[in-house]
Amino acid sequence: MPSAPRMPSLLERLPSGSRIAVIRLRSLGDCVLTTPALALLKAHRPDLQLAVVVECRFRAVFEDNPDVAEILRPTTSAIAAWKPRLVLNLHGGTRSMALTIGSRARFRAGFAHHRYSFIYSRRIPRAQEVLGEERPVHTAEHVASAMFWLGVPRQEIPRAKLVADPAIEVPSNPYAVLHPFASQQAKTWPADRFVAVAHHLKNRCALEPIFLAGPTDDADPFAGFRVYRNAPLKEVKTLVSRSQLFIGNDSGPAHVAASFGIPEVVLFGPSDPVTWAPWRTEARVLTCAENISALQPAEVITAIESLQVCA
Repeated sequence: MPSAPRMPSLLERLPSGSRIAVIRLRSLGDCVLTTPALALLKAHRPDLQLAVVVECRFRAVFEDNPDVAEILRPTTSAIAAWKPRLVLNLHGGTRSMALTIGSRARFRAGFAHHRYSFIYSRRIPRAQEVLGEERPVHTAEHVASAMFWLGVPRQEIPRAKLVADPAIEVPSNPYAVLHPFASQQAKTWPADRFVAVAHHLKNRCALEPIFLAGPTDDADPFAGFRVYRNAPLKEVKTLVSRSQLFIGNDSGPAHVAASFGIPEVVLFGPSDPVTWAPWRTEARVLTCAENISALQPAEVITAIESLQVCA
């Protein structure tokens, strides 16, 4: 009996020049790890016009990215005015569902496990089903699996793609960037241990330690070092891109560093490094799920030395 004819993929059904709006509202790490999927989609169909729907504070992740034609405000009017043929919801929250419905797009796609996924005209299976491998997947793989399901041929998933601004001035001396903060206390290595590592970088590695801090972070323990407090994301991208080393907790800046191929030492508490480890850069991941404070400065220093970044 002859086999049934293959159904065309969704991408095959999109005319040349079609517009796709990709919804990824927030979270620095998630935004960064969306860019490999965008690169895969654009490489397969260069004719497509891709827009990213994202909150203003994270738009710098996608600025100057050649794969992105537009960065849209997260409003139904902005998306509908752009007239996408396909809306791809990679966020999955209630607000993103409202934006998906309000887009007026002919095709609405998103993962089937999203709450209210009944609003999608195309529901994407679990990443494991798309990849044909029943194992924990990295976030970059999870997002890229949506592109494979849409019709991009299976292939190696590239590094994240961020673009630094060469006009932004950064220190001219060799330096390392340290990010000693995280979204949860359980994911935050003690400040005094970051200080100990910073002294090692300065005294043994001839690298100036530069700390990143947000507007509500307590940077007082790092007062003896240069601190970039609440710097614009565009400036953070450029600062990190020209560093020799990144050291930090499991948080968004670690993924920014990985996008530029910066060697890293990243400290994990309860979160899963299989899902959130730096993607496609040389990295040392140290983890203690029970208590991140159990990790000692000597372990981090050994990891730094193994990266061979010290002078």
